[in-house]
Amino acid sequence: MTALREETLDRLGNGNFDLLVIGAGIIGARIAFEAARAGLSVAMVDAGDFGGATSSASSKLIHGGFRYLPMGDLHLVWESQRERRALMGRVAPHLVRPLPMVLAAYRGGPRGPITAAAGVLAYGALCGFRGTGVTLVGTRAARHLVPPLRTEGLSVCGLFEEGQTNDARLVLDTVAAAAGLGATVLNHARVVGLEHPHGRLARASVQGRNGEGVVEVRFRFAVNASGPWVDAVRQLEDETSQPMARLSKGIHVLLETRSEWRAGVVVPVEDGRVTMALPWQGMLMLGTTDADYEGKPADCSVSPTEVEQVLSEASLALPPDVVRAGAVRFSFAGLRVLPLGADTTANTHREHLVQTGRFGMVSIAGGKLTTHRRIALEALHRLPDPRLAGLNLVDVPLPQSSSTLQELADRDTDPDVVTHLARIYGRDSFTVMGQRMRHRDALERIHPGGPDVWAQVYHAVEKEWATTVEDVLRRRTTVAVRGLTSPAVRADVGRVLATATKSCHRAPAQRPGLRLVRPPVRA
Repeated sequence: MTALREETLDRLGNGNFDLLVIGAGIIGARIAFEAARAGLSVAMVDAGDFGGATSSASSKLIHGGFRYLPMGDLHLVWESQRERRALMGRVAPHLVRPLPMVLAAYRGGPRGPITAAAGVLAYGALCGFRGTGVTLVGTRAARHLVPPLRTEGLSVCGLFEEGQTNDARLVLDTVAAAAGLGATVLNHARVVGLEHPHGRLARASVQGRNGEGVVEVRFRFAVNASGPWVDAVRQLEDETSQPMARLSKGIHVLLETRSEWRAGVVVPVEDGRVTMALPWQGMLMLGTTDADYEGKPADCSVSPTEVEQVLSEASLALPPDVVRAGAVRFSFAGLRVLPLGADTTANTHREHLVQTGRFGMVSIAGGKLTTHRRIALEALHRLPDPRLAGLNLVDVPLPQSSSTLQELADRDTDPDVVTHLARIYGRDSFTVMGQRMRHRDALERIHPGGPDVWAQVYHAVEKEWATTVEDVLRRRTTVAVRGLTSPAVRADVGRVLATATKSCHRAPAQRPGLRLVRPPVRA
């Protein structure tokens, strides 16, 4: 069972850690995992949920790097290809799967047919045509892959392969892997102060959730991996520090779809961007935008105008009945961390940023979900600990990594549910299914419109640090992104969380076993 929050806070306050990681998105989680693998004692905290910001607001792609070619980022293309193969083949095959992509260039668009075709072939050549699926295809083949693709004015179709993932689950699996190696991890725990009594950071004040108070965490080294909050945390270390980054906002829209998509679509648009339409979790995901953002990261949200922009850009390749506003189920916004500069956000290079502060804190931000393992190692190599000096990139599978679909098959369980669980949890599917031994409703759907079941809620609370209704519905399951968060569903999940919280505040002798209860299922 996931350690109780108060016990974790006690460990944070009573321990002396080699490393404190501030921020638990995909980069922070991987830093914690790699440091624990090297033998360091690690603490990791996040003001929100694990993966609760940018790392669960991506395009869900493990990019091969195609869109970096026009920027001249050839090294990033090579790195991305290597990481795509590693994540899909060994590290997390239960979460990263191949997705063919159709590049559709239309007459009058920003990239003509010769440019588009040359780009596809150059991409294949750069990657050695190995595992990229790179080729040029005709309109008939393109329509077979994407049935609703608009063919009027279509000048060229290129085909290449990307990897697709569930970004929130990838973060959670990485956090669980770090915890399995001994890291002390806690979400909804904000760093509110940093102290450097002898000229080097040594203590942090961490504020828990309501009523949990503040604990002092002692450590030798600190890494700031707080994403859009990177400069705010740097200010806690040194109030004279100047900004190291700027923010770009991107939004995505999820729609219902009636077609069976066998590939995604990418279409060049103005200002150097591309717009994409991707099949994901039985829905269609459209995006993304790319615009300067100067507000507070916590205030980032989606406006109706931005939704209209995404739908309009998608209509370049898709008919009106597909990209109609009435089909929208969910939308979400995320913030990219980019280098300071005069270029537009769309044309700014996507390399990550690393700085060491006045009192020794290493701050790292930006980069891509695809290359998060390499970015984590670069941050750790900045720390003067001999155990980290020889730490190299090793394709160690995440503990959940497994192909369990056939083993999980159960004649008494809906096949759609079995497939859904296997593709989310990998090896942990057996633990999730095991909830039916304690909960009669475990394999009942949370909402009849989606494949998520109540076993996932119980598992999220017991094993995955879920603390709020949003933690469960947005990141531990796919209920929210399917637009199925009715007031009744939210109330039922809240009841489970309240039961867990009440049980966790009993004395240890009174906790023989956590049994979570909820009202009868309501749509």
